[in-house]
Amino acid sequence: MLLLKENLAFERIQTKFKGMRHSLSLRETARDARNDHSFFMVMFVPKVMRKECSFNMRVISGSARGRRLKEPAGFDIRPTSDKVKESIFNIIQFDIEGRKVLDLFAGTGQLGIEALSRGAARAVFVDTKADAIKLIWSNLKHCKLEDSAQVLSRDALRFLESDEKYDLIIIDPPYDSDLAEKSVEKIIEFDKLNANGIIICEINAERTTPDVPKPYFLHKEYKYGTIKILRYEREITD
Repeated sequence: MLLLKENLAFERIQTKFKGMRHSLSLRETARDARNDHSFFMVMFVPKVMRKECSFNMRVISGSARGRRLKEPAGFDIRPTSDKVKESIFNIIQFDIEGRKVLDLFAGTGQLGIEALSRGAARAVFVDTKADAIKLIWSNLKHCKLEDSAQVLSRDALRFLESDEKYDLIIIDPPYDSDLAEKSVEKIIEFDKLNANGIIICEINAERTTPDVPKPYFLHKEYKYGTIKILRYEREITD
């Protein structure tokens, strides 16, 4: 059965049919499908949804497990893939529960949301883009985690000059920038981690791993294709 809606937001689609690419109107597509008796599926998405968001991300584990998160359809925000996200949380899986988390360059909020879903006590999300702030709140509410969250429209580097300390700081800046390195420098300069705190930093694999002075140290470096994940920690000091 082929269902057609007269008020669909767009009238033309691109599809492969009989091994050739055609640009077909909806009615032409329906007619050709009936005549050819072929089986195929077309998914229609209204223009407004295509412009604003899609739903490819999911919460991997915890109280919000399986919930689909909104992400932007454009490229201004680059969400971490589920594969890389799962790798990150495998690295810190025993260091989340009860922790206070800072998600810098939060984008969609998916990393902080994953931490909250897995039992983090509180998460602060920081991003400069107004669209990102709205998206984070929407995803938090969808996962019923908004009561444990604070979402701030701030410059990440300036925010790190504040007094509050965290147990886990996640840094996922624009892919090919030096903001990861600058963020690590600020965290150390203003001593943003509590004792035994952790920094998780996602950067381009070709970039140099930042050196850090004591009491901070690089615990381990993980490489996944074109990115690498750095885990820094802060020693307990007297």
